[in-house]
Amino acid sequence: MASARSVTSTLPALLQRHDRDRFLATLCAPTARQPALWALLGFNYEIARVREVVSEPILGQIRLQWWRDVLDEIYAGKPPRRHEVAEPLAAAVLGCGLDRALLDGMIAAREQDLAGEPPATLAALETYLAASSSNLLQAQLAVLGAEAMAAAHHVGIAWGLVGLIRALPYHAAAKILYIPAEIAQAADLHEQDVYRLRPSPALATALAQLGASANAHLAEARKLRVPRRALPALLIARLASVYLRRVAAVGWDPYTPLVQQPDPLAAWRLSWGRLVGRF
Repeated sequence: MASARSVTSTLPALLQRHDRDRFLATLCAPTARQPALWALLGFNYEIARVREVVSEPILGQIRLQWWRDVLDEIYAGKPPRRHEVAEPLAAAVLGCGLDRALLDGMIAAREQDLAGEPPATLAALETYLAASSSNLLQAQLAVLGAEAMAAAHHVGIAWGLVGLIRALPYHAAAKILYIPAEIAQAADLHEQDVYRLRPSPALATALAQLGASANAHLAEARKLRVPRRALPALLIARLASVYLRRVAAVGWDPYTPLVQQPDPLAAWRLSWGRLVGRF
C-alpha cells in the first residue's frame, strides 16, 4: 500500500487544477499543517463533484455512502482505504482530532445537490453553503489549532456564493440551478432563461442579490477579531472581494471571460494578507 505521504504528494497537483485559490491559501499555513489542509480540500473536491459525474441520483448516493464508509473506518481506527484522498484524510483526522460532525455535514450538504432542485430561499441556500463551505473552513481551523468561529461561518458562505456566481455558465450548461426560487421570481428570471446560456437583465438582477449577500457576509466576518493562526483558512475572503468587484464591474454578467479567469495576483494578495494580519 502506498504511504500517506506518497499519496498526499499527489494532492497539490490535483488542487492546483481544481481548487487553485484555496490551495494557494494553504501555502500561507505552517508547512507541517499543509498536508492536512490539502486532505480536507481533496475530500471537499471528491464529494462536491459527485453530482457532476453521475447520471442518476442513486449513483450519487452510492458515491457519498462510500465516503461515509471511509469516515466510519477512519474514526474506528481501521487502516484507511488506498485512495489519493482517503489516506491523507485519515492522517489529518487522527493527527488533528477533527470533529466528524463537520465532515458528515459536508456530505449531507452534497446529498442536497442530488435532488436537482434550486433552493427555495436565500436562507436555504446559505444554510447549504454553511454546511458545505463553512464546515470546510471550520475543519481547516481545527487543523491550524484554532477554535470554530463565526468569521469562518461568514467567509464560507461568502466564498460559496462567489463560487456559484462564477460557475453559473458551467452549471447552466449542465441544467443545474442554484439561484433561489424567491430571488428568481422577484427578478422575473425563469429556468429556461438561464439555460439559454447568455446574459440578461433578469439574470444580472438575481446575481447582484447573491453578490450583495456575499459582501454582507464578508463585512460581518471582518468585524470580528481572529487569531493570526486562523488566517490561512480565512484569507480566501480577500479573493472573494476581488471576484465580486470583477463581476460587479461587468454588470453581473457571468459570461464575461474576465469573471472566469483566476486572479493572477492571488498568491500576492494572500501573502500580503497574512503579513498584515487581514483577511
